[in-house]
Amino acid sequence: MGVLALALTAAGCSDGGRSEDSDRTRPPSSSTAPPAPDRAVEAPTADMAFDYQIGGPYPLPAGVRAVARDRTAPPAKGAYNVCYVNTFQAQPDAVGWWRKNHPELLLRDADGELIVDEDWDEPLLDISTAAKRTELAAIVGRWIDGCARSGYQALEPDNLDSYERSDGRLDKDDNIAFARLLAARAHRAGLAIGQKNTTELLPERASIGFDFAVVEECGRYDECAEYAEAYRDRVFVIEYSDADFRKACAAWGGRLSIVSRDLDVRPAGEEGYAFRRC
Repeated sequence: MGVLALALTAAGCSDGGRSEDSDRTRPPSSSTAPPAPDRAVEAPTADMAFDYQIGGPYPLPAGVRAVARDRTAPPAKGAYNVCYVNTFQAQPDAVGWWRKNHPELLLRDADGELIVDEDWDEPLLDISTAAKRTELAAIVGRWIDGCARSGYQALEPDNLDSYERSDGRLDKDDNIAFARLLAARAHRAGLAIGQKNTTELLPERASIGFDFAVVEECGRYDECAEYAEAYRDRVFVIEYSDADFRKACAAWGGRLSIVSRDLDVRPAGEEGYAFRRC
């Protein structure tokens, strides 16, 4: 997850932050039928100026044509909207709901304790078997369908790399298999789906069904070329330091959609908010 793991601990607690439920007091809808798509799946183009607003929505900066927002936020009118959903881990403020309703779907160690992403304070979801993946896909699928009904054009499923934090309880193949279920559900709902980080899974992008990428700090880690080649420049890049932003822009500003955001991805108007694009 990178540096944003620390950033969204604060951002996820705001009214615009991420939660398992748009209401926070209710479980997800019991409906399991995906909405009938009224449009063909549309991947973003390589030249879309982008903003990353998962910490809370605000009016689009001048020139911005694509935006990522949390699934609890409304899409931006007239833009290409990417719906952020935490699909491989549980939100901290929803752990009680998971414990009550689906305790068997939380990943546990040999002593029965939850395996937690310490940076995010997020328990990992247990995608270690086909049966559990199917059950989880039904739950997460309702959130994906909600993105489509709200008017989003695409899905950003986060924590694709959860197997790296699973203490060996998950492996790469588990995450690939679950990602395939999410991609199929997104496409049935008429949504494109983006690969979130995780260069290790770039060779699996076609078999999973990813259409584009949302990448944090590829400038910092010298990974932009890999994503650019894999997705024919359909890549949204977020950098969090001035030096990394300048580096990414110098090398890739003419091809990729690159933005600089503050670590807490604050909404415009809040102290500490920062936004620039190449």
